[in-house]
Amino acid sequence: MTKSEQATPSGSTDSGPPGDSEAAEAADSDESGEPTLPVAAVARRLGIAPSTLRTWDRRYGVGPSGHTTGSHRRYAPSDIARLELMQRALLKGAAPAEAADYARRVSAETGAGRPQSDRQAESVAPADQDSDWLSDIADQSRSQGSPDPRGLGRAALAMDDESMQVMIAEAIESYGVATTWDSMIRPVLSAVSNRWVHAGDCVELEHLVDECVLAAMIRATPLVPAPRNTRPILLCCAPGERHSLPLYVLRAALARRGLGTRMLGAALPAASLAAAVRRTAPTAVALWAQVSANGGADVIEQIPRTRQHMRIFACGPGWFDTDMPGRVEHLDDLAGAVDRIESVVLGEADSTR
Repeated sequence: MTKSEQATPSGSTDSGPPGDSEAAEAADSDESGEPTLPVAAVARRLGIAPSTLRTWDRRYGVGPSGHTTGSHRRYAPSDIARLELMQRALLKGAAPAEAADYARRVSAETGAGRPQSDRQAESVAPADQDSDWLSDIADQSRSQGSPDPRGLGRAALAMDDESMQVMIAEAIESYGVATTWDSMIRPVLSAVSNRWVHAGDCVELEHLVDECVLAAMIRATPLVPAPRNTRPILLCCAPGERHSLPLYVLRAALARRGLGTRMLGAALPAASLAAAVRRTAPTAVALWAQVSANGGADVIEQIPRTRQHMRIFACGPGWFDTDMPGRVEHLDDLAGAVDRIESVVLGEADSTR
């Protein structure tokens, strides 16, 4: 057998150009004549990463039934149906091993002519008032031209961090940081938070989503060697405030507009913020507070005045009940905050505000 014959899939006589290889690969079939799909195509269909499929095969035995060592994985319709059963069980809150066992069992019983029963699904993932929490995401209104958050929610429930980061990165490139945050990430974080409030679980999901979003935002933040603003924008949390994730989103959005920032992170003591202001003479300070206990007027009063004009932005819901001094402006909406900060630091804002 020649090398060219070895490179040709079994039973294929196609000798077309390389661009037709994906179509030819997707059109392959198993010994029974059923069409089969490669790993990449199945991963796209399920909305997960190819590496997750390989992990499910290796750890839980939910892979292509006709796969042999040394050959490429190709999934028949029955294999894909089994994966969909596993994914549905995961979305109902089952652990991966339980979901895989359920998928194999139901798939075997269905193949033997016994119908799938709802009782079997309940035995794997008992329903509770928040078990189908993805419906909270689906019910939230979405405008056209924004990313769908449900794929991210499925990946979160499966604890598939690779897929989450890929989805976030692709959404940022397609829709921008602010739209990705408002339309894709916040609905998922809100659904996880609601489940924790009502059921007391999913803390691990909240932590995982936070870490994935943080990693994605850091990667999406370009270096700005020649910023458009002559003096930096300081970004930090109010003293005691540890919810710093929105600041990283804000920094990514500002950096992608060519604006230079200094990130000082979570729970910055008031004295440290004052020292940073004196050292850098920033054009603006964006101070984040998630809860009202951390958003007090005394925090603002401890920020020193500088020779050069400096604007202070109180960002987040923690400032709603705070009476703001005249030099402070409250910003809550991320997209609006990015536009406003850009306008102010570039000197395009009206001088009376």
